Amino acid sequence: MTTAALVDLGVPFSVVEDAIAPLGLRGATLVLSPAQAGSIGASRFDVLVSGRQSERHYTEIDRLIERAALPAGVRALARRIFRKLGEAEAAVHRIPLSEVHFHEVGAVDAIVDIVAAAACFEYLGADVVCSPLPLGRGFVECRHGTLPLPAPATVGCLAGVPTVDAGIDGELVTPTGAAIVATVASRFSAWPAFAPDRIGWGAGARSLGSRPNALRAVLGTPSPRSASDAPTHAVLEANLDDTTGELVGHAIGTLLASGALDAWAAPVTMKKGRPGVVLSALCRHADASRIAEVVLRETSSIGVRWVDARRVERPRETITVSTRFGDVPVKVSAGPFGPPVAKPEFDASAELARAAKVPVRVVLEEARRAIGEPLPTAKKKTKRKG
Repeated sequence: MTTAALVDLGVPFSVVEDAIAPLGLRGATLVLSPAQAGSIGASRFDVLVSGRQSERHYTEIDRLIERAALPAGVRALARRIFRKLGEAEAAVHRIPLSEVHFHEVGAVDAIVDIVAAAACFEYLGADVVCSPLPLGRGFVECRHGTLPLPAPATVGCLAGVPTVDAGIDGELVTPTGAAIVATVASRFSAWPAFAPDRIGWGAGARSLGSRPNALRAVLGTPSPRSASDAPTHAVLEANLDDTTGELVGHAIGTLLASGALDAWAAPVTMKKGRPGVVLSALCRHADASRIAEVVLRETSSIGVRWVDARRVERPRETITVSTRFGDVPVKVSAGPFGPPVAKPEFDASAELARAAKVPVRVVLEEARRAIGEPLPTAKKKTKRKG
């Protein structure tokens, strides 16, 4: 329903198809069709699975997404969503994350749903605000037997997310849907202060009787009064004077892998003249509590402080340029802030440099020459030959 709503909103379906193709999922057919949700016209997205499908463990799925030829932003977002889902399932069954498995068809559904949604959100590049989630009640039958609603994994994914009682017997939010929302939403509001521009409806398969079974996505422009809304981001800090450089470096890597948008350390002089560092992380406001837990878990700090923040961002897109060493992704930042800025992706360039046995600066310089002028300003992804 998430993917259907975003495609109905205006994301080209080719964005979904191009994201799923590199995964190499056999027997999975993507179908987008018009639908009705009560009296509302909508789109419906189905994944038709044929042939024998095996169970897939979380580690296998994460490796599949990591190795797929996906844009860096789509890959990172999809892995974060799947990790949130995997951690919730691991907590429910009280098993290690590596032992979490997804059953046959359900594994294919989850992979497609999450990667497709990640591709759509990355294409839009919008700040995501979600209303409190309506939860149903009752019980549901699944591979694990009879489970109460909302499903335990759904509740696990929604830690820190506002919810309301929908007054309906039935499953309204699945674990996959909960993982998507909890990962992509920067904040939660009954209705944000903005001017609606486009509306998309994603239809579900079941009839709810008293209300349309549909998910609504609205794309709009923040209104001037939105500056007084809740902050979208947070800056977390912890002072450390009793840890090693290796541990600080490891903590920075763990923070980034856990969803921090940036992390860094700066030297300071602390009480009694002791040398130390300030470990900092920038994250979405909805993730602040979870990222603070990472700081406390991975360092010797006994406390974390945070400052609410908002940020202005250049619109960004990723293009691909061809060089004699291979294709190089290039991040282009545009917007009304002067000339666009283009930066070849370093990791991809380093990998090509290793394969060609040349210095990475040679690949970077050739990628910059291949970008050419003028720099692209369109929001859609393009490919340019050098």
